[in-house]
Amino acid sequence: MSGRDPGGSGPSRRALLIGGASAVGAIALGAGGLAWWTSTRLDGGGTGASDPPGDAPDAADGTVGETFREPEARTSSDGRLDVELAAGLTTVTVDGRQVRVLGFEGGMPGPTLRVRPGDRMSVRYRNDLGATTNLHTHGLEVSPEGDSDNVFVMIPAGGTFDYSYELGDDHPPGVFWYHPHHHGTTADQLFAGLYGAIIVEDAEPIDVARERVLVIADIAFDANGDVAAPTRVDRMLGREGDLVLVNGQLLPTMVAARGERERWRIVNACTSRYLRLRLDGQRMQLLGIDAGRFREAREVDEIVLLPGNRADVLVEATAGEAVLQTLPFDRGSMGMMGAPRSATTGADLARFVVSGDGAASAAPLPAPSAALRDLRDEEVTGRRTLTLAMGGMGGGMGQGMGFTIDGRTFAEGRTDIEQPAGTIEEWTIENTSTMDHPFHLHVWPMQLVEVDGRPVDGVDRRDVVPVPAGGRVVVRIAFEGITGRTVYHCHILDHEDLGMMGAIRVA
Repeated sequence: MSGRDPGGSGPSRRALLIGGASAVGAIALGAGGLAWWTSTRLDGGGTGASDPPGDAPDAADGTVGETFREPEARTSSDGRLDVELAAGLTTVTVDGRQVRVLGFEGGMPGPTLRVRPGDRMSVRYRNDLGATTNLHTHGLEVSPEGDSDNVFVMIPAGGTFDYSYELGDDHPPGVFWYHPHHHGTTADQLFAGLYGAIIVEDAEPIDVARERVLVIADIAFDANGDVAAPTRVDRMLGREGDLVLVNGQLLPTMVAARGERERWRIVNACTSRYLRLRLDGQRMQLLGIDAGRFREAREVDEIVLLPGNRADVLVEATAGEAVLQTLPFDRGSMGMMGAPRSATTGADLARFVVSGDGAASAAPLPAPSAALRDLRDEEVTGRRTLTLAMGGMGGGMGQGMGFTIDGRTFAEGRTDIEQPAGTIEEWTIENTSTMDHPFHLHVWPMQLVEVDGRPVDGVDRRDVVPVPAGGRVVVRIAFEGITGRTVYHCHILDHEDLGMMGAIRVA
């Protein structure tokens, strides 16, 4: 493989993955088979979203396309957030067409949950899907046991489960998200529309004209308006939809005034798609990826988000019209002669129309943090190597090619790693396959040390890290503060469903 984008233009994939000034300025890292629900038909629904402050009507002001809408926000009060989330089949409008999706509270995405460090969040989850499901709060540093972020809980069709999450007083601020994590149908349920954002607020807000939540996901529909069923090849490569939506909308329009500073919380809720984001003609500053916050904001031209990654971005509006785009990205292939490649196509995501003069923010950005913990300066108490591989037959679902970690597909009753609490480990994650595999560890964040032998500058802390085809990544993990049993896996969720997942217990 050449490691270049389809068409031969642009920086190498490895350069994009590791980021830094050496690659395009400052680049940052970044369906279904649903017969159990498509046989049902429901009417009504909608996104339940509302226009953010500051946006103008799309037709009256001459802009093109649907006005950008935010998901409904549910915000904690007096240290608590108590919500109900019903997951079920619903009808929504996408690009003027009535289609049937899965949604939380009748919408796609579900409500944005806004909490603070030290809060308690309670979620009464009702399963109206007609199939088993559960809930994962991706990236939250909370207990993986009992009624907290426990992916081994299974909620039967028609069932209800009461989740309870305790955020520590030192929980990092940032953008997180939630989605189902029932092994075997995770990709199906996410691809069909079950996802939503979680925001953990900063102790001191950043001065911006407005804040926007952008949950980006792809989807595909058949001629009947149902979510399209994946082929076997789709599952092997990791399915990608032909529509890429922002908050359930196709190419919405955002309106701002010149000089305004906005804060964009971006979630890659795609099942398999890498997002290589550009906003040409506008100034972007990256505050951090996932729950990680850089010591200083980084000027960026592009931001690469792996499936499951999130970005916290400041945009300084410059007069004119810009388009938020995702550019092509080559994820590799199945490695067989003549086999198709998982070459992600580009797409226009949203319009950003800037006119007139706004109130420029006079407040400086938050002062650089001198207290960022760097695990490279601390003693490592253990090292291990994990190997991600493809090949052979099996896959745990009778789908053909096997997807393994250390030669094994996932078994729910087996614990693959027993990890002592209070330790710092260095993990080398090797990828012997011909396809990229984004690696996700629940609950405990990872600090990137190397990607493909190249050291990572600064403290780069995240919960989904890139493992390039034929390459490796080195991370350090502090197994502190939280104990319990959970999982690690490839975040191309078809690969997770096909077996590329393991279980870890920290005690």
